Amino acid sequence: MSEEGLEYDAIIQDGPKKANMTTSIDRDKIREAYEDVRSDNSETEWAVFKFEGTHIVCSAKGTQFEKFREQFADDERAFGYIRLQMGDEMSKRQKFLFLTWVGPSVGVIKRAKMSTICLWLMSNFAVELQLENVNEFEIDHFREQLLRAGGANYGTGLRDV
Repeated sequence: MSEEGLEYDAIIQDGPKKANMTTSIDRDKIREAYEDVRSDNSETEWAVFKFEGTHIVCSAKGTQFEKFREQFADDERAFGYIRLQMGDEMSKRQKFLFLTWVGPSVGVIKRAKMSTICLWLMSNFAVELQLENVNEFEIDHFREQLLRAGGANYGTGLRDV
């Protein structure tokens, strides 16, 4: 374990060559951002965690979905954690979604290195998505996935008389 957080080692063998690929996590900053998104007393709705070399850091936090969507580039790998309000006029509740992003321009080795490294820090979410296309970043898609995971759906709560 490093001072900055956890390290994960992977050995990739390609013939006689070996490459040690260590990923470290800025555990405290990531946990802080996670708690900020989860807090009822915070306006923060999302956080994004990206690779800076072999180090994963909290790269951004915010309140608008469009700003969240802008954080994921075609040549990047990242994780996102987002809070969305779900329910109807009779039952409002916050739901959380965790996503793993691997952009379409990410190379094979970097794709292979992606794992659930951040997952253990963010254990409370209703849905986990793995996205590879920026067109999948639609709030309606996220809401639909959360609705499916939520079980019973009773409509608007208004009865026809």
